[in-house]
Amino acid sequence: MQDMGCRMWGTGAAKLGQGECEGLCQALPPPRAAPQPNPPGPLSPSTGGSWCPRCPQSTPGCPGPALTTALGASKLPQQRQSPGRGTPRRCRALSAHGMSESCRASTLGGPPHPSMPCGGPFPQPHPFTMVSPAIALAFLPFLVTLLIRYRHYLVLLYRAVLVGWLRDRLTGVPREQRAFQYLLAHAIPGDPRHILQTFDQWCYCCEHLSSVGPIKGRIVERLLYERAPLRVLELGTYCGYGTVLLAQGLPPGARLYTVELDPRHAAVAEKVIRLAGFDEQTVELIVGPSEEVIPRLREKHGLLKANFVFMDHWKRCYLRDLQLLETHQLLAEGATILADNVLFPGAPHFLQYAKTCGKYRCKVHRASLEYFHAIPDGIAELCYTGNR
Repeated sequence: MQDMGCRMWGTGAAKLGQGECEGLCQALPPPRAAPQPNPPGPLSPSTGGSWCPRCPQSTPGCPGPALTTALGASKLPQQRQSPGRGTPRRCRALSAHGMSESCRASTLGGPPHPSMPCGGPFPQPHPFTMVSPAIALAFLPFLVTLLIRYRHYLVLLYRAVLVGWLRDRLTGVPREQRAFQYLLAHAIPGDPRHILQTFDQWCYCCEHLSSVGPIKGRIVERLLYERAPLRVLELGTYCGYGTVLLAQGLPPGARLYTVELDPRHAAVAEKVIRLAGFDEQTVELIVGPSEEVIPRLREKHGLLKANFVFMDHWKRCYLRDLQLLETHQLLAEGATILADNVLFPGAPHFLQYAKTCGKYRCKVHRASLEYFHAIPDGIAELCYTGNR
């Protein structure tokens, strides 16, 4: 039996001594009926430690070179899952010989154990966790440059979006309603100019409102006085700032039609317009989307031709509404169309159409954004010349 066991191991057993071979054969399990048995490999006794095939130094608990030499790479059991067990055969075979966890993982080619005492493979750090401080500092001047260059836009974002959103949540009152309450407390009723100044004071000191503002407002006033229109159309009433600005410059007998999409904004604008002293015969407020209101202006509201149009609603609607006015023939010959915020946030398609369609003489009055002098903006002035 012992000779048979030694012959089964081939040259690996021939290199062992007589005592080692006897101990090996006693440790062998009984022969199996399978055609290719995979018996556990022999162990070579060692004193004070053994040598690991993957380790350059002696490691206690390692079965030594006899396991690798006697079994060979081809003699080791294959790493496949046995039915009903959670450990592969190869791992169980190595565990049966007393191989340590770190050396077994290294021999099997698995991930190295953190406590491996030898110079085996160590876990590599994730590439994104090893960022050089010098690379991080190299981006610092770039970030500082961006902050300095676009600081005014950051302030606009803070005042126009964050502050308004927080106060809406804390007070439960919309900012437009808060602005009207400020007007009631500080403005003089019946004085349109003082109401506009109070509006400007609120926007400079308290919160930001997207109105035309005092700087671009002077451009609108000058053009309104020069044209002296009798029928004025405003698209985008919002809180009524632009409506009061236009109404105070109307000649006697003129009428202003203003269109607002949001009913909540229209309710505030109605109060502001009446507070300024304008009745329904002078200013008619129409609530609804502009694409639905414009086709009904002639039949329902009696607007035959508009001599002056002021656009201050959604910028993406400028081109669509201008083409609707053309389609329904609501623009008088030589009518003036003013469009606010054509540079910021901008209305590029509207400007391109006005310059290339051949129906308008186009000019852009450059100014600054309302209540932010450092942000450039402008008002587009279009003079309608018809289809000639």
